[in-house]
Amino acid sequence: MRGYPALTMRVLVGGGTGFVGRALTRLLKDRGHEVTLVSRSPGKNRITWDELSRLGLPPCEGVVNLSGENVLNPLRRWSESFRQEVVASRIETTKALAKAIAGAEHPPQAWVLVTGVGYYRPSHTTKYTEDSPGGDFDFFSRLVTHWEAAAQIPGEVTRQAVVRSGVVLGKDGGAIAQMLWPFRLGLGGPISSGHQPFPWIHVADLAGILVHVLEREGVSGILNGVAPTAVTTTNKDFAQAMGIGTRGHSEEASDCQGKMPGTENQGQKLKWHFKADMELRFSNF
Repeated sequence: MRGYPALTMRVLVGGGTGFVGRALTRLLKDRGHEVTLVSRSPGKNRITWDELSRLGLPPCEGVVNLSGENVLNPLRRWSESFRQEVVASRIETTKALAKAIAGAEHPPQAWVLVTGVGYYRPSHTTKYTEDSPGGDFDFFSRLVTHWEAAAQIPGEVTRQAVVRSGVVLGKDGGAIAQMLWPFRLGLGGPISSGHQPFPWIHVADLAGILVHVLEREGVSGILNGVAPTAVTTTNKDFAQAMGIGTRGHSEEASDCQGKMPGTENQGQKLKWHFKADMELRFSNF
């Protein structure tokens, strides 16, 4: 990302204490913007979700929602109650922010939601763009449909955008943190055949996309947040890279991972390319 914005912004970030939120906050501050987090716990430069509901939207030019229970939480079993938490933590926080924006006396210039590329139907041959159909074939795709619908606000005063992200990677957390221990024990490896496409994005690049959307008045609608190499990266490629990086790799990891109930196509991943014209910086792990 080149240069600095002409004007500084006050940005409200829901879920800003998480992995992506920390990277986004750092980048926003580095570029001269002010950041306030919406969190369950009060603190400096924070408001709580209850305060948002009672007092409305604080003065700001941009709003981003990153909230959502981690579906890879190693401490939680994929039960019906956890599944409901996964849904509610995304949709209810999105509704709360959308309602606050719609009711604001001085609404923000930009409203950005991060969802997932699980919206699209899995395919080993199709390259997807932001206009590709989806959102109706399994639990996660339907979740994205309802999630994005919850973000809609009437009128055109506030520019609205959705970034459908791939698996977020980075050395300080995200998916890698959840996958690291089996590879260090020599138990990590590709799932099943390993030929499933693996759409991913580095956390620094996802943060860059979000700042790009906030700062550029002409950017709105749906964007796919995946690395260009996601077109050719497979589950096996990722497992091999993890194994090399951690010095621990097994040939295959299939049945031991299990399957999340209600995810009919879980284990299949997608291929796509960027349709949006965007300059990105890709980083080493």
